[in-house]
Amino acid sequence: MAPSATDTTALASPAATALQALPPPKDLSHLFSRVARNRKPSNIKAFYKFMQIPGISNFAGGMPNVKYFPFDTLEAQISNADRWEPSPNYPDKVALSTESLSGSVLGHSNSPDKNAPRNPDYNKTSSRISIPKILNEPDITKKVDLATALQYGQVTGYPPLHSFIRQFTNQVLHPSVPYQGGADVILNNGGTDGFSKVLQLLVDPWYEGLHPVKERPGMLCETFVFGNVLTQARPLGVNVVPVEIDEEGMIVEGSGGLREVLENWNSQNGRLPHFLYTVTMGDNPTSGVVGVQRRKEIYALASKYDIIIVEDDPYWYLQFPSAAIHEAKARGYTIPSVADSYKIVKSSGYDFIDSLVPSYLSIDVDGRVIRLDTFSKTVAPGSRLGYATAQPAIIERLTRIAETSTGQPSGFVQALIAQAILGPHSSALETFSSLPESEKPSFTGWQLDGWVRWLEGLRGEYERRMTRMCSILEKNSFSPRQSASRNPDLDGGVVNKIRLFDFDWPRGGMFVWVRVHFEKHPLYQSRGGDIAPVIDGTALANAFLIHSTHAPHLVLGSPGSMFSATPEIREKRGWQYIRLCFAAESDQNIDDGSSRFARSVGEFFKINDTAQIEKLLEELPS
Repeated sequence: MAPSATDTTALASPAATALQALPPPKDLSHLFSRVARNRKPSNIKAFYKFMQIPGISNFAGGMPNVKYFPFDTLEAQISNADRWEPSPNYPDKVALSTESLSGSVLGHSNSPDKNAPRNPDYNKTSSRISIPKILNEPDITKKVDLATALQYGQVTGYPPLHSFIRQFTNQVLHPSVPYQGGADVILNNGGTDGFSKVLQLLVDPWYEGLHPVKERPGMLCETFVFGNVLTQARPLGVNVVPVEIDEEGMIVEGSGGLREVLENWNSQNGRLPHFLYTVTMGDNPTSGVVGVQRRKEIYALASKYDIIIVEDDPYWYLQFPSAAIHEAKARGYTIPSVADSYKIVKSSGYDFIDSLVPSYLSIDVDGRVIRLDTFSKTVAPGSRLGYATAQPAIIERLTRIAETSTGQPSGFVQALIAQAILGPHSSALETFSSLPESEKPSFTGWQLDGWVRWLEGLRGEYERRMTRMCSILEKNSFSPRQSASRNPDLDGGVVNKIRLFDFDWPRGGMFVWVRVHFEKHPLYQSRGGDIAPVIDGTALANAFLIHSTHAPHLVLGSPGSMFSATPEIREKRGWQYIRLCFAAESDQNIDDGSSRFARSVGEFFKINDTAQIEKLLEELPS
């Protein structure tokens, strides 16, 4: 079992002592922006430590009186940690159940469908948590009440939640960070806010015509990348530098690989990029998972060229060990052998966590990794809560940025999540013991074991959704095409199957990255009309987007052009792809919607009149 969420003695353990024997992280302040280097601690925030002196009369702060807060308690009905069924952690345990998982969806198995939607009894799988207005507890890392949660507080995060996340990070998630003292954390308002602060940390705005080209900052990223990242970086003048990808993610060697990009950098394009943005687990949109060996190769180049790695991993817990086996079974390939891709340096205490491909933090000997995590995929997007993990000097600069911008994240949200994970205070437990049995479920909490179990269950649910969507798409990815017969004795023609779309079964995340073969469409490169003089790939992709939203299809995917890192990539390849999300829709719509999408592709490829394509293009938003 892993250390307790409130075990403050764990940092004095032999493992912590070993951390102190490691070399310190490198000073990377030369990579910070001028503004970030110039920031000073807030004078007001500096006074907070004096406010904690027992018995002090605090006339310094401009804080409102707690008794005038209109909220007397904060209560919520929350899921039990074991509401959802986990999926196996290791591929050798997946192979035995592959047939029952995907077979019935494909239509060739009579065994029960273990991937069938689950509808638990929500009343029987939930508990109530209650946060009091004032809790008599001197230790701020154990004090969860509204008097502290709703007051002005520390920008690094609400102390009970910050303390839990810091220990969870250093002792469970990333117990082998290879620099002295380990990593530190700061809470933020979710992944977008976290990356915004990272940009403030690393980027001096550059404007064409105002600043020399040689000073233009650059950001390395995958060829297809989450669009919000580009929207945030480009207004600052950041030169987006794409690196080629394969089924794992960013490649190192070969044409367009990271080594080629860095070794052949032309200073006429700006500065050599000094940070790399990457989503390594269940990449949005491509759904690859970067293996340990690839990480080591990328990290070696980052160290050689003095590049900071910004590892954005909202989907880290959603790694799908069954995907490769399901894909092989569905396509008649040899089942991939089970092999240990890496050796765990130090166990987290949880099989689920140990089974996950580790973060760049596990090999971060220089202290050049900034990792972004979020509660958006593990609790809810509306919580607007996440955290950054990095060496202490980087966290200190991010703290300075937060002090004069967002401040601490929402106290309501932090208090609810802290109470859900940490559970009730000892004083509440005393009250709990005297309650009748029917009321005792009101005072439960997940604790550390429950939090990990919750994450396991989420992975299981999303993995089953992935399998259902991919199984249906797999079955319907081909379309018969009849060609003229060369044998006069045969009626009709020869029926050949052509694959209309391809995809890799996602190794993680929430998306299927579908490659639609628009170049096989009968109208590809035909002469068009006023809207599209030539029916090229872009025209067909746009027309299909509209076509799929019409009845009876009624399906909407995200076009690949939205994720293209540069205009060149959008023009050459973006039109080939569509991102499908299996996370948000209802269980029934996963099945029905996947089938309708496949049919919409087949029907679209039957269109042989350019006027129909033109009519569809007329509906495109301007």
